[in-house]
Amino acid sequence: MSTSSSAAADNGLPHPWLAVSAVGLATFSVVTTEMLPVGLLTPIAETLDTSTGNAGLMISLPALLAALFAPLVVIAAGGMDRRRMLCGLLGLLVIANIASALAPGMVWMLAARILVGFCMGGIWAIAGGLAARLVPRPDIGWATSVIFGGVAAASVLGVPLGALIGDFAGWRWAFAGMALLSGLVLALHLAVIPALPSASTATLRQFAQQLGGNRLLQAGLGLTLLLVAGHFMAFTFVRPLLLSLPEFDAQWVGALLLAYGVAGIAGNFLAGTIAARRTVLTLTAIALGLLLTPVLLLSLGRTPVGAGAVLLVWGLAYGGVSVGLMTWMMKAAPRALEIATALYVSVFNVGIALGSWAGGQVVDAFSLETNLWWAGGLAALALLLSAAMGLAERSQSGRWQPHR
Repeated sequence: MSTSSSAAADNGLPHPWLAVSAVGLATFSVVTTEMLPVGLLTPIAETLDTSTGNAGLMISLPALLAALFAPLVVIAAGGMDRRRMLCGLLGLLVIANIASALAPGMVWMLAARILVGFCMGGIWAIAGGLAARLVPRPDIGWATSVIFGGVAAASVLGVPLGALIGDFAGWRWAFAGMALLSGLVLALHLAVIPALPSASTATLRQFAQQLGGNRLLQAGLGLTLLLVAGHFMAFTFVRPLLLSLPEFDAQWVGALLLAYGVAGIAGNFLAGTIAARRTVLTLTAIALGLLLTPVLLLSLGRTPVGAGAVLLVWGLAYGGVSVGLMTWMMKAAPRALEIATALYVSVFNVGIALGSWAGGQVVDAFSLETNLWWAGGLAALALLLSAAMGLAERSQSGRWQPHR
Protein backbone atom coordinates (compact mmCIF):
# COMPACT_ATOMS: atom_id res chain seq x y z
CA MET A 1 0.00 0.00 0.00
CA SER A 2 1.36 3.42 -0.91
CA THR A 3 0.70 6.42 1.24
CA SER A 4 0.44 9.89 -0.18
CA SER A 5 2.47 12.70 1.29
CA SER A 6 0.31 15.71 0.80
CA ALA A 7 -0.08 19.23 1.86
CA ALA A 8 -2.66 21.87 1.38
CA ALA A 9 -0.33 23.59 -1.06
CA ASP A 10 -0.28 20.54 -3.32
CA ASN A 11 -4.04 20.90 -3.79
CA GLY A 12 -3.97 24.68 -4.10
CA LEU A 13 -6.37 24.78 -1.17
CA PRO A 14 -6.49 28.24 0.44
CA HIS A 15 -8.32 27.12 3.60
CA PRO A 16 -7.30 23.54 4.36
CA TRP A 17 -8.78 23.54 7.87
CA LEU A 18 -12.18 24.38 6.46
CA ALA A 19 -11.91 21.23 4.35
CA VAL A 20 -10.78 19.21 7.38
CA SER A 21 -13.71 20.55 9.37
CA ALA A 22 -16.06 19.58 6.53
CA VAL A 23 -14.80 16.00 6.65
CA GLY A 24 -15.20 16.00 10.43
CA LEU A 25 -18.79 17.15 9.96
CA ALA A 26 -19.35 14.28 7.52
CA THR A 27 -18.28 11.72 10.11
CA PHE A 28 -20.38 13.53 12.72
CA SER A 29 -23.45 13.42 10.47
CA VAL A 30 -23.23 9.75 9.56
CA VAL A 31 -22.44 8.51 13.08
CA THR A 32 -25.17 10.72 14.56
CA THR A 33 -27.61 9.22 12.06
CA GLU A 34 -26.46 5.74 13.09
CA MET A 35 -26.89 6.50 16.81
CA LEU A 36 -30.11 8.52 16.54
CA PRO A 37 -32.57 5.67 17.32
CA VAL A 38 -30.92 4.93 20.69
CA GLY A 39 -32.50 7.94 22.38
CA LEU A 40 -35.77 7.45 20.49
CA LEU A 41 -36.12 3.69 20.86
CA THR A 42 -39.26 3.64 23.00
CA PRO A 43 -41.39 6.10 20.97
CA ILE A 44 -40.29 4.55 17.65
CA ALA A 45 -41.17 1.06 18.89
CA GLU A 46 -44.59 2.28 20.05
CA THR A 47 -45.35 4.15 16.81
CA LEU A 48 -44.22 1.31 14.54
CA ASP A 49 -45.90 -1.33 16.74
CA THR A 50 -42.85 -3.48 17.51
CA SER A 51 -41.04 -4.72 20.62
CA THR A 52 -38.16 -2.90 22.24
CA GLY A 53 -35.83 -5.77 21.36
CA ASN A 54 -36.84 -5.72 17.69
CA ALA A 55 -36.44 -1.96 17.61
CA GLY A 56 -32.79 -2.55 18.54
CA LEU A 57 -32.33 -3.82 14.96
CA MET A 58 -32.28 -0.16 13.92
CA ILE A 59 -28.84 -0.03 15.53
CA SER A 60 -27.46 -3.50 14.83
CA LEU A 61 -28.45 -3.77 11.14
CA PRO A 62 -26.71 -0.64 9.79
CA ALA A 63 -23.70 -1.30 12.02
CA LEU A 64 -23.31 -4.81 10.63
CA LEU A 65 -23.52 -3.55 7.05
CA ALA A 66 -21.04 -0.77 7.81
CA ALA A 67 -18.62 -3.43 9.04
CA LEU A 68 -18.95 -5.18 5.68
CA PHE A 69 -18.65 -2.09 3.52
CA ALA A 70 -15.70 -0.35 5.24
CA PRO A 71 -12.94 -2.65 3.91
CA LEU A 72 -14.76 -3.21 0.62
CA VAL A 73 -14.85 0.52 -0.06
CA VAL A 74 -11.10 0.86 0.56
CA ILE A 75 -10.37 -2.03 -1.82
CA ALA A 76 -12.91 -1.07 -4.50
CA ALA A 77 -12.28 2.69 -4.46
CA GLY A 78 -9.32 2.35 -6.82
CA GLY A 79 -8.82 5.56 -8.76
CA MET A 80 -12.17 7.10 -7.86
CA ASP A 81 -12.09 10.71 -6.69
CA ARG A 82 -12.61 10.72 -2.91
CA ARG A 83 -14.47 14.03 -3.07
CA ARG A 84 -17.06 12.57 -5.43
CA MET A 85 -17.41 9.47 -3.29
CA LEU A 86 -17.96 11.49 -0.11
CA CYS A 87 -20.50 13.76 -1.80
CA GLY A 88 -22.38 10.79 -3.26
CA LEU A 89 -22.50 9.06 0.12
CA LEU A 90 -23.70 12.24 1.83
CA GLY A 91 -26.48 12.51 -0.77
CA LEU A 92 -27.56 8.96 0.06
CA LEU A 93 -27.47 9.85 3.75
CA VAL A 94 -29.96 12.66 3.13
CA ILE A 95 -32.28 10.18 1.39
CA ALA A 96 -31.90 7.63 4.22
CA ASN A 97 -32.87 10.19 6.86
CA ILE A 98 -35.89 11.38 4.88
CA ALA A 99 -37.01 7.77 4.41
CA SER A 100 -36.63 7.16 8.17
CA ALA A 101 -38.69 10.22 9.00
CA LEU A 102 -41.51 9.03 6.72
CA ALA A 103 -41.38 5.33 7.71
CA PRO A 104 -44.92 3.90 8.06
CA GLY A 105 -43.71 0.60 9.51
CA MET A 106 -40.71 -1.36 10.72
CA VAL A 107 -39.88 -2.88 7.31
CA TRP A 108 -39.61 0.58 5.75
CA MET A 109 -37.53 1.81 8.67
CA LEU A 110 -35.09 -1.11 8.40
CA ALA A 111 -34.75 -0.56 4.65
CA ALA A 112 -33.75 3.05 5.35
CA ARG A 113 -31.31 1.87 8.01
CA ILE A 114 -29.67 -0.50 5.50
CA LEU A 115 -28.86 2.57 3.40
CA VAL A 116 -27.44 4.22 6.52
CA GLY A 117 -25.11 1.24 6.97
CA PHE A 118 -23.78 1.63 3.44
CA CYS A 119 -23.13 5.34 4.01
CA MET A 120 -21.56 4.65 7.40
CA GLY A 121 -18.99 2.15 6.16
CA GLY A 122 -18.05 4.25 3.13
CA ILE A 123 -17.78 7.69 4.74
CA TRP A 124 -15.88 6.54 7.83
CA ALA A 125 -13.39 4.43 5.84
CA ILE A 126 -12.66 7.18 3.31
CA ALA A 127 -12.52 10.03 5.81
CA GLY A 128 -9.95 8.27 7.98
CA GLY A 129 -7.18 8.67 5.40
CA LEU A 130 -7.85 12.21 4.17
CA ALA A 131 -5.96 14.26 6.74
CA ALA A 132 -2.64 13.70 4.97
CA ARG A 133 -4.16 14.98 1.72
CA LEU A 134 -5.59 18.19 3.10
CA VAL A 135 -2.96 19.72 5.41
CA PRO A 136 0.85 20.02 5.58
CA ARG A 137 2.70 17.12 7.17
CA PRO A 138 3.28 18.77 10.58
CA ASP A 139 -0.49 19.22 10.98
CA ILE A 140 -1.57 15.70 9.98
CA GLY A 141 -1.94 14.45 13.56
CA TRP A 142 -4.17 17.31 14.62
CA ALA A 143 -6.23 17.09 11.41
CA THR A 144 -6.79 13.38 12.04
CA SER A 145 -7.98 14.21 15.54
CA VAL A 146 -10.50 16.70 14.12
CA ILE A 147 -11.82 14.17 11.60
CA PHE A 148 -12.18 11.41 14.19
CA GLY A 149 -13.45 13.98 16.65
CA GLY A 150 -16.59 13.97 14.51
CA VAL A 151 -17.01 10.29 15.35
CA ALA A 152 -16.39 10.87 19.04
CA ALA A 153 -18.75 13.85 19.24
CA ALA A 154 -21.48 11.97 17.38
CA SER A 155 -21.09 8.92 19.57
CA VAL A 156 -21.79 10.95 22.70
CA LEU A 157 -23.96 13.82 21.40
CA GLY A 158 -26.01 12.09 18.71
CA VAL A 159 -28.21 10.26 21.20
CA PRO A 160 -29.07 13.22 23.46
CA LEU A 161 -29.66 15.54 20.52
CA GLY A 162 -32.08 13.07 18.97
CA ALA A 163 -33.81 12.53 22.29
CA LEU A 164 -34.24 16.26 22.89
CA ILE A 165 -35.71 16.86 19.44
CA GLY A 166 -37.92 13.79 19.86
CA ASP A 167 -39.21 15.02 23.22
CA PHE A 168 -40.14 18.45 21.85
CA ALA A 169 -41.33 17.64 18.34
CA GLY A 170 -41.53 13.85 17.92
CA TRP A 171 -39.03 11.29 16.69
CA ARG A 172 -39.81 11.83 12.99
CA TRP A 173 -38.58 15.42 13.25
CA ALA A 174 -35.28 14.16 14.68
CA PHE A 175 -34.63 12.27 11.43
CA ALA A 176 -35.87 15.24 9.38
CA GLY A 177 -33.39 17.44 11.21
CA MET A 178 -30.56 15.04 10.37
CA ALA A 179 -31.61 15.09 6.72
CA LEU A 180 -31.27 18.88 6.76
CA LEU A 181 -27.88 18.76 8.51
CA SER A 182 -26.59 16.13 6.07
CA GLY A 183 -27.70 18.29 3.17
CA LEU A 184 -25.86 21.30 4.57
CA VAL A 185 -22.71 19.22 5.06
CA LEU A 186 -23.01 18.02 1.44
CA ALA A 187 -23.21 21.64 0.25
CA LEU A 188 -20.12 22.48 2.33
CA HIS A 189 -18.20 19.59 0.76
CA LEU A 190 -19.08 20.77 -2.71
CA ALA A 191 -17.82 24.25 -1.81
CA VAL A 192 -14.56 23.58 0.05
CA ILE A 193 -13.26 20.05 -0.66
CA PRO A 194 -10.80 19.90 -3.58
CA ALA A 195 -10.59 17.10 -6.12
CA LEU A 196 -9.03 14.08 -4.38
CA PRO A 197 -8.07 11.45 -6.95
CA SER A 198 -6.73 8.17 -5.65
CA ALA A 199 -3.39 8.54 -3.92
CA SER A 200 -3.15 5.05 -2.41
CA THR A 201 -4.14 1.50 -3.19
CA ALA A 202 -4.96 -1.45 -0.98
CA THR A 203 -5.37 -5.10 -1.84
CA LEU A 204 -7.07 -8.03 -0.20
CA ARG A 205 -3.65 -9.60 0.35
CA GLN A 206 -2.46 -6.56 2.32
CA PHE A 207 -5.57 -6.74 4.48
CA ALA A 208 -4.87 -10.42 5.13
CA GLN A 209 -1.24 -9.69 6.02
CA GLN A 210 -2.18 -7.09 8.61
CA LEU A 211 -5.05 -9.10 10.02
CA GLY A 212 -3.08 -12.34 10.21
CA GLY A 213 0.43 -11.15 11.08
CA ASN A 214 0.21 -7.96 13.10
CA ARG A 215 -0.36 -9.03 16.71
CA LEU A 216 -0.57 -5.49 18.03
CA LEU A 217 -3.34 -4.78 15.54
CA GLN A 218 -5.08 -8.05 16.42
CA ALA A 219 -5.07 -7.11 20.11
CA GLY A 220 -6.47 -3.68 19.34
CA LEU A 221 -9.25 -5.14 17.22
CA GLY A 222 -10.14 -7.62 19.95
CA LEU A 223 -10.28 -4.84 22.53
CA THR A 224 -12.42 -2.77 20.17
CA LEU A 225 -14.93 -5.59 19.84
CA LEU A 226 -15.22 -6.14 23.60
CA LEU A 227 -15.47 -2.47 24.58
CA VAL A 228 -17.93 -1.47 21.88
CA ALA A 229 -20.14 -4.57 22.14
CA GLY A 230 -20.32 -4.28 25.92
CA HIS A 231 -21.17 -0.60 25.76
CA PHE A 232 -23.91 -0.94 23.15
CA MET A 233 -25.39 -4.01 24.79
CA ALA A 234 -26.41 -1.68 27.60
CA PHE A 235 -26.53 1.75 25.95
CA THR A 236 -28.94 0.75 23.18
CA PHE A 237 -31.54 0.46 25.94
CA VAL A 238 -30.52 3.48 28.00
CA ARG A 239 -33.90 5.17 27.58
CA PRO A 240 -35.97 2.26 28.97
CA LEU A 241 -33.32 1.85 31.68
CA LEU A 242 -33.75 5.44 32.82
CA LEU A 243 -37.52 5.11 32.73
CA SER A 244 -37.56 1.89 34.78
CA LEU A 245 -34.66 1.80 37.26
CA PRO A 246 -34.86 5.27 38.87
CA GLU A 247 -38.24 5.93 37.20
CA PHE A 248 -37.37 9.26 35.62
CA ASP A 249 -40.17 11.16 33.88
CA ALA A 250 -39.79 10.88 30.10
CA GLN A 251 -39.31 14.64 29.81
CA TRP A 252 -35.98 14.39 31.67
CA VAL A 253 -34.39 11.73 29.46
CA GLY A 254 -33.19 14.14 26.79
CA ALA A 255 -31.53 16.43 29.32
CA LEU A 256 -29.88 13.49 31.09
CA LEU A 257 -28.49 12.17 27.82
CA LEU A 258 -27.22 15.63 26.94
CA ALA A 259 -25.32 15.67 30.25
CA TYR A 260 -23.95 12.25 29.28
CA GLY A 261 -22.85 13.75 25.96
CA VAL A 262 -21.04 16.66 27.61
CA ALA A 263 -19.21 14.20 29.88
CA GLY A 264 -18.35 12.16 26.79
CA ILE A 265 -16.79 15.14 25.02
CA ALA A 266 -14.71 15.80 28.13
CA GLY A 267 -13.66 12.14 28.12
CA ASN A 268 -12.68 12.40 24.46
CA PHE A 269 -10.33 15.34 25.02
CA LEU A 270 -8.95 13.84 28.23
CA ALA A 271 -8.19 10.53 26.53
CA GLY A 272 -6.75 12.31 23.50
CA THR A 273 -4.36 14.23 25.73
CA ILE A 274 -3.10 11.12 27.52
CA ALA A 275 -3.37 8.39 24.88
CA ALA A 276 -0.46 9.52 22.70
CA ARG A 277 1.95 9.02 25.62
CA ARG A 278 0.18 6.36 27.72
CA THR A 279 -2.02 4.46 25.32
CA VAL A 280 -2.45 1.27 27.36
CA LEU A 281 -3.11 3.20 30.56
CA THR A 282 -5.83 5.16 28.75
CA LEU A 283 -7.48 2.01 27.38
CA THR A 284 -7.30 0.29 30.78
CA ALA A 285 -8.98 3.25 32.46
CA ILE A 286 -11.72 3.22 29.81
CA ALA A 287 -12.33 -0.51 30.28
CA LEU A 288 -12.50 -0.05 34.05
CA GLY A 289 -14.99 2.79 33.68
CA LEU A 290 -17.22 0.71 31.39
CA LEU A 291 -17.05 -2.17 33.88
CA LEU A 292 -18.03 0.04 36.81
CA THR A 293 -20.96 1.58 34.92
CA PRO A 294 -23.39 -1.40 34.97
CA VAL A 295 -22.33 -2.32 38.52
CA LEU A 296 -23.03 1.21 39.74
CA LEU A 297 -26.31 1.40 37.84
CA LEU A 298 -27.54 -1.76 39.53
CA SER A 299 -26.43 -0.61 42.97
CA LEU A 300 -26.75 3.18 42.99
CA GLY A 301 -28.87 3.80 39.92
CA ARG A 302 -32.28 3.22 41.52
CA THR A 303 -32.49 6.85 42.65
CA PRO A 304 -32.56 9.82 40.26
CA VAL A 305 -29.42 11.37 41.76
CA GLY A 306 -27.50 8.08 41.66
CA ALA A 307 -28.55 7.28 38.10
CA GLY A 308 -27.62 10.78 36.93
CA ALA A 309 -24.17 10.51 38.50
CA VAL A 310 -23.54 7.08 36.96
CA LEU A 311 -24.61 8.41 33.55
CA LEU A 312 -21.88 11.06 33.79
CA VAL A 313 -19.29 8.38 34.62
CA TRP A 314 -20.54 6.35 31.67
CA GLY A 315 -20.16 9.29 29.28
CA LEU A 316 -16.69 10.14 30.57
CA ALA A 317 -15.51 6.54 30.07
CA TYR A 318 -17.03 5.91 26.65
CA GLY A 319 -16.06 9.35 25.33
CA GLY A 320 -12.43 8.25 25.15
CA VAL A 321 -13.05 4.99 23.28
CA SER A 322 -12.69 6.28 19.69
CA VAL A 323 -9.53 8.33 20.20
CA GLY A 324 -7.92 5.79 22.54
CA LEU A 325 -8.44 2.83 20.25
CA MET A 326 -7.50 4.78 17.11
CA THR A 327 -4.24 5.85 18.76
CA TRP A 328 -3.42 2.19 19.36
CA MET A 329 -4.23 1.34 15.73
CA MET A 330 -2.02 4.12 14.38
CA LYS A 331 0.90 2.89 16.48
CA ALA A 332 0.27 -0.75 15.59
CA ALA A 333 0.27 -0.20 11.80
CA PRO A 334 1.86 3.18 10.98
CA ARG A 335 2.70 2.16 7.40
CA ALA A 336 -0.70 0.68 6.62
CA LEU A 337 -2.90 3.31 8.20
CA GLU A 338 -5.79 3.16 5.73
CA ILE A 339 -5.99 -0.62 6.08
CA ALA A 340 -5.82 -0.40 9.88
CA THR A 341 -8.52 2.28 9.84
CA ALA A 342 -10.83 0.18 7.64
CA LEU A 343 -10.37 -2.87 9.88
CA TYR A 344 -10.96 -0.75 12.96
CA VAL A 345 -14.15 0.71 11.48
CA SER A 346 -15.30 -2.78 10.52
CA VAL A 347 -14.73 -4.32 13.96
CA PHE A 348 -16.12 -1.23 15.71
CA ASN A 349 -19.38 -1.63 13.82
CA VAL A 350 -19.47 -5.38 14.36
CA GLY A 351 -19.27 -4.53 18.06
CA ILE A 352 -22.21 -2.14 17.74
CA ALA A 353 -24.23 -4.73 15.83
CA LEU A 354 -23.46 -7.64 18.15
CA GLY A 355 -23.92 -5.58 21.29
CA SER A 356 -27.28 -4.07 20.35
CA TRP A 357 -28.57 -7.36 18.91
CA ALA A 358 -27.47 -9.43 21.92
CA GLY A 359 -28.84 -6.82 24.27
CA GLY A 360 -32.20 -6.98 22.54
CA GLN A 361 -32.31 -10.74 22.90
CA VAL A 362 -31.45 -10.60 26.61
CA VAL A 363 -33.93 -7.77 27.28
CA ASP A 364 -36.78 -9.59 25.54
CA ALA A 365 -35.96 -12.97 27.14
CA PHE A 366 -35.00 -11.79 30.64
CA SER A 367 -34.81 -8.16 31.78
CA LEU A 368 -32.95 -4.86 31.51
CA GLU A 369 -31.09 -5.67 34.75
CA THR A 370 -29.85 -9.03 33.43
CA ASN A 371 -28.63 -7.27 30.32
CA LEU A 372 -26.50 -4.96 32.46
CA TRP A 373 -24.74 -7.94 34.03
CA TRP A 374 -23.88 -9.31 30.59
CA ALA A 375 -22.55 -5.91 29.48
CA GLY A 376 -20.39 -5.78 32.59
CA GLY A 377 -18.98 -9.21 31.78
CA LEU A 378 -17.76 -8.02 28.38
CA ALA A 379 -16.18 -4.95 29.98
CA ALA A 380 -14.39 -7.25 32.46
CA LEU A 381 -12.92 -9.24 29.56
CA ALA A 382 -11.82 -5.98 27.96
CA LEU A 383 -10.08 -4.97 31.19
CA LEU A 384 -8.17 -8.27 31.26
CA LEU A 385 -7.16 -7.86 27.60
CA SER A 386 -5.94 -4.29 28.14
CA ALA A 387 -3.84 -5.51 31.07
CA ALA A 388 -2.34 -8.22 28.85
CA MET A 389 -1.60 -5.59 26.19
CA GLY A 390 0.24 -3.56 28.82
CA LEU A 391 2.38 -6.55 29.73
CA ALA A 392 3.16 -7.20 26.07
CA GLU A 393 4.12 -3.56 25.56
CA ARG A 394 6.44 -3.60 28.57
CA SER A 395 8.06 -6.84 27.38
CA GLN A 396 9.13 -4.90 24.27
CA SER A 397 10.57 -2.14 26.50
CA GLY A 398 7.87 0.20 25.21
CA ARG A 399 9.15 -0.05 21.65
CA TRP A 400 6.48 -0.47 18.99
CA GLN A 401 7.25 -2.67 16.03
CA PRO A 402 5.96 -1.04 12.83
CA HIS A 403 4.26 -3.27 10.29
CA ARG A 404 4.22 -2.68 6.58
